[in-house]
Amino acid sequence: MQVDSDKSYDDINVTPMVDLYLVLLLIFIIMTTAGVQGIKVNLPKAGAASTKMEGPKTQAITINNEGKCALNTIPVTLAELEEKLTALKARTPEFPVVVRGDNLTPYQGVMDVLDVVGRLGITQIGLATQPAK
Repeated sequence: MQVDSDKSYDDINVTPMVDLYLVLLLIFIIMTTAGVQGIKVNLPKAGAASTKMEGPKTQAITINNEGKCALNTIPVTLAELEEKLTALKARTPEFPVVVRGDNLTPYQGVMDVLDVVGRLGITQIGLATQPAK
């Protein structure tokens, strides 16, 4: 069997590739519509007052570069912070807390705040950061 090395391959058969793309597109369409569909129901009507549901408000604890704390922009000491968070926990057992510290804040200041939050049994804690540039 002799191979003709002078034959050029100028045209590429793209039919199998197009078939593959169409099958993948079809699968994607079917899967996205299957996830969106649900059972249609007639929802009951409610008054304007009952539609407003408030979840727990996020509490922001900020520690500046001098180590001073603020709860939702109100300056507090660690003892006052513990009192206010205890009162909030009595009204709402589960609420999120975000701890924001300046990048020059002494580490001990952040640890003191986390210690207070941990003593109170608050489990929804977040540490605010900025994305790296």
